[in-house]
Amino acid sequence: MKFLDQAKAYVKAGHGGNGCASFRREAYVEFGGPDGGDGGRGGDVWVEAVEGLNTLIDFRYQQHHKAERGGHGMGKQRHGRSGASKVLQVPVGTQIYEEDRETLLADLTEVGHRVLVARGGNGGWGNLRFKSSTNQAPRRANSGEPGEEFTLWLRLKLIADAGLLGLPNAGKSTFLSRATAARPKIADYPFTTLNPGLGVVDLGPDTRFVLADIPGLVEGAADGTGLGHRFLGHVERCKVLLHLVDCTQDDPAGAYQTIRAELEAYDSELARIPEIVVMSKVDVLDAELVDEQAAAVAAVCGQTPLRLSAVVGTGVKGALGRLAQTLAEAPKSGGAPVPAPALSDSGWMPE
Repeated sequence: MKFLDQAKAYVKAGHGGNGCASFRREAYVEFGGPDGGDGGRGGDVWVEAVEGLNTLIDFRYQQHHKAERGGHGMGKQRHGRSGASKVLQVPVGTQIYEEDRETLLADLTEVGHRVLVARGGNGGWGNLRFKSSTNQAPRRANSGEPGEEFTLWLRLKLIADAGLLGLPNAGKSTFLSRATAARPKIADYPFTTLNPGLGVVDLGPDTRFVLADIPGLVEGAADGTGLGHRFLGHVERCKVLLHLVDCTQDDPAGAYQTIRAELEAYDSELARIPEIVVMSKVDVLDAELVDEQAAAVAAVCGQTPLRLSAVVGTGVKGALGRLAQTLAEAPKSGGAPVPAPALSDSGWMPE
């Protein structure tokens, strides 16, 4: 299934049914009086977060969602039935925006969370409602009220406890495949990962957390360069970040600073999420060169980087243990709250 993290949806609630203007007609009953029933209420449109979904791809192929109209009133005091509501099922972590793509309406972060996005119209009154001592034969009936209709934008932000960051080809997907049962695409060229991936790290019955692999970032990603700018929003919900620095490159300290600069440019609060720095691919170089590269990164990050090789398995358990420890110390409310930016216009956008 193709991953899609933003979608456009047109929602329309049902119109209310019309009221009925009728009079009782029965043998031997003179002047039976009004007996028109009320129209039924139009159906509402709800958005609900459900389990088992991880993409908004369904909204690419169906963008119009309408609830049922209320039934019309009839004679003999028969009221129209209410229209059926429409429930849009979305993945957990979906945010709902108005058409301007900036005004946040709701953030569905738990299974079962639902929000009313369009209210159905009330049904019209039948002429029985207008009967009075001075108007015993009203011929008036109301039409049903129109239901609300809106154009909404949906944006998915993955729910993950920890996130992987780094330049393209830093070894993030390999680490995810080693640490979890996920099987992301792995190759020896940049931008192998085009969509975020999730995996569950199981370190025991009481130590489990979700790890997210974010596509590689490049310089200028916060301004729209490369692929990573569209997926920085998925990092916002993480409680801790694992920053992988490829020790085989010429300037590992510069690579670290590039990623940190993009986090700051995207949102300063995002850069305050706890970070664990790791030197990856240590099996390629000898120990002395790894020490030199690690010392250069330590001078700019302010901590001693961990060392691992996801291919060989060296240091993977240590990095996962540090992640679990940091998560245990993190606030239960999650990472730093970050206001969502406007959605990007680059790439494919729903019509």
